[in-house]
Amino acid sequence: MSDPSSAVSLPIVDLTPMREGRPGGTAEVAAQIGHAARGIGFFYLVGHGIAPEVTKGVFDAAATFFALPPAEKDLLSIKRSAHNRGYVAVLGESLDPSKPADLKEGFNIGLDLAADDPRVLAGEPFRGPNLWPGLPGWRETMLGYYDAVWRTGLLLHRAIAVDLGMPETFFDDKFDQPLATLRLLHYPPQPASTAPGQLGAGEHTDYGNLTLLLTDEVGGLEVRRRDGGWIAAPSIEGAFVCNIGDCLMRWTNDVYVSTPHRVVNAEGRERYSVPFFLDPNPDAAVVCLPTCTDSEHPPLYAPTTGAAYLKERLDATYAFRRPAAG
Repeated sequence: MSDPSSAVSLPIVDLTPMREGRPGGTAEVAAQIGHAARGIGFFYLVGHGIAPEVTKGVFDAAATFFALPPAEKDLLSIKRSAHNRGYVAVLGESLDPSKPADLKEGFNIGLDLAADDPRVLAGEPFRGPNLWPGLPGWRETMLGYYDAVWRTGLLLHRAIAVDLGMPETFFDDKFDQPLATLRLLHYPPQPASTAPGQLGAGEHTDYGNLTLLLTDEVGGLEVRRRDGGWIAAPSIEGAFVCNIGDCLMRWTNDVYVSTPHRVVNAEGRERYSVPFFLDPNPDAAVVCLPTCTDSEHPPLYAPTTGAAYLKERLDATYAFRRPAAG
């Protein structure tokens, strides 16, 4: 994997001072995240405390699943779920709707709820059981990782709240039952001949508040600079690539920025990545923060909720979610 010195295009944030409760640690991390969030909107996160064997287990389990026959994977198709869970086949997603479909396959895992959970029975948006393959230990591996990254995301939101001049715990009750999605992604070697503009993942911004991404050593992630140029975001061993999503940009009235990015899998190798999209609770009110508006900067966005905003974005991404024409 790449050495950090080759990745100086993105800031590096060390969570250790905050995670260990050092005096001034929260303010230190908050300032670093705030600088990155107001700038390019991306940063590497080190010092998160998630053990290497935990992350390796997720990549190994993802490779095992994606190696299954297509018919087995299709039994868990996202088309069978109203709650954004399950398998997405190659060409099943268009992150840039103006371009051909993406050259990747994926698997979505949400907050793990039983069929008789009160939130499921009440019909809360995006509340439903996960779809699980019958692979030994697979579910346990994924849920252990899900919980670890969720805890890291909550800690980052405390730093974000401090940077924005809000109480440190402001986001706590807005992410205690989140619409967070763990995605396993597999990019097969890109064919020699593809449709014009077709990529592993088309240019897009993320929908939620914060994304925590792990990638393997195969490059491909590219981030758009403010001047429109593109820079590579190579993997740093053990580090997350984190970025601000559109929902947090709305919350902060564009004080924080959500940056377009894409995946160009041009190395002729298969590529795996594991993003964790931390979206707020379904009923969380996404309203301009009072510290991000004044007489010269009125709110730019109408109030919404976590569930309403996620639905809006997913409906634009997946053709099967949209009403049939005619």
